[in-house]
Amino acid sequence: MRTIPIFAAALAGLVAMATPALARSQPPRIPARPTLAEACHNRDGWADPAPPQRIFANTWYVGTCGISAVLVTSPQGHVLIDAGVAQAADSVARNIVAAGFRLHDVRWIVLSHEHSDHAGGLAGLKRRTGARLAAMPAAARVLTTGQVPADDPQSAWLKPFPAVAVDRVLHDGETLVAGPLRLVAHATPGHAPGSTSWTWTSCQGRDCRAMAYVDSVTAMAAPGWRFADHPAYVAAFRASLDRIAALPCTVLITPHPGASDLFERLAHGAPRPVPGACRTYAANGRARLDETLAKEAAPPQRPAP
Repeated sequence: MRTIPIFAAALAGLVAMATPALARSQPPRIPARPTLAEACHNRDGWADPAPPQRIFANTWYVGTCGISAVLVTSPQGHVLIDAGVAQAADSVARNIVAAGFRLHDVRWIVLSHEHSDHAGGLAGLKRRTGARLAAMPAAARVLTTGQVPADDPQSAWLKPFPAVAVDRVLHDGETLVAGPLRLVAHATPGHAPGSTSWTWTSCQGRDCRAMAYVDSVTAMAAPGWRFADHPAYVAAFRASLDRIAALPCTVLITPHPGASDLFERLAHGAPRPVPGACRTYAANGRARLDETLAKEAAPPQRPAP
């Protein structure tokens, strides 16, 4: 008759001893991830690590504080746009995993243009993911050597980067397919000969938005290279700006996030649609090109006596 209370007391003691151990075995509470604006406050280095953040629906930012890399996802595979500098490849790979995706599910890697700040990490990420690489002809020629030729306005400034094999050469208006994903490549030469912009549609339920990853539009040239000496290049640049202004563009993303104030726009969740974002971006590029040409045409200033 006395065995029942003794058993009950013993069981209660065991539970009491076990409870702290069980409590300690629970996984620690994971703090909320900082937003890009918070993590990159006063930090914009090309290799400065940043957390991943959803831009909208199936479109994620996985780049660094200073250079964009964007992952467009689907259950049948993903597309990565841009890879950052070579030193940032590990950071981009970690961000893909931290966002909840597997590296070997990246089917394609594409890029904005063939400079080391956006293409330097391509070889490393291609190797780690097993993805195929697609690029426009002018970009493909540079990627396979890692050397920027003299026809690029910035060639004298640019350092070589790891060469990488290109699996598909794209042309203006072609669509890259990965499962249900459809990304359209737009040739927008100007900032670089192989500059490429990308458009696709991302949907959250019935809310669908026209996403536009638009390449840089700054008319920059190293000493000794003058836009005025290359009228065909200038004409192609102007045509690119017209093309950019006409892109479907509910959400604008740029290879340098600060060029489109991306982090600030993401500070409170998905960015609000900005009507005419690509038109404004193209207009700024046109003004910069005109300013550069005007400076080139101005007579050299004589030193003061």
